[in-house]
Amino acid sequence: MIPNVLTNTSTTKSGKKVTHLAWWVTLVLSLALALGTWNPTGNHFIHYISNVDDILSGFKPFGILIMLALWLLAIKSIFQSLGLYGAIVTVVIILAFIWGLQEYKIIDVAEFKQAGWAATLGVGILIWFGLNASIIWKRLTGVYTTDSSAEDD
Repeated sequence: MIPNVLTNTSTTKSGKKVTHLAWWVTLVLSLALALGTWNPTGNHFIHYISNVDDILSGFKPFGILIMLALWLLAIKSIFQSLGLYGAIVTVVIILAFIWGLQEYKIIDVAEFKQAGWAATLGVGILIWFGLNASIIWKRLTGVYTTDSSAEDD
């Protein structure tokens, strides 16, 4: 029922089976957060809360708190797994990719809608990479990133 690309599994060195579905789920959730917050179509959270007479009516405060919590978790995961310099390098790589798309005339960032889509999708990719950087680092090096301890000081 689910395509094989979503359900492939890998076996770790310790013999544990890991499914690739988590990669896809975090990608979809990261893009949903970025696109749900703002996108060029006007169907987004910022438009929703900015076009109300009473921002504290109904479920609007709940929605604001949920969106704030999701962004705090996303930002924490980005800086915890990548750090400031890693986040900057990731943003530069995303910008270089967008520049390449511009150079090959695939997109035109001078047009607001296309620049908006590029920025929104770029933020989604940054969130996804922040969520998965530790796993990617483990795959490349065999070591999970760890927090510094008192012995490191």
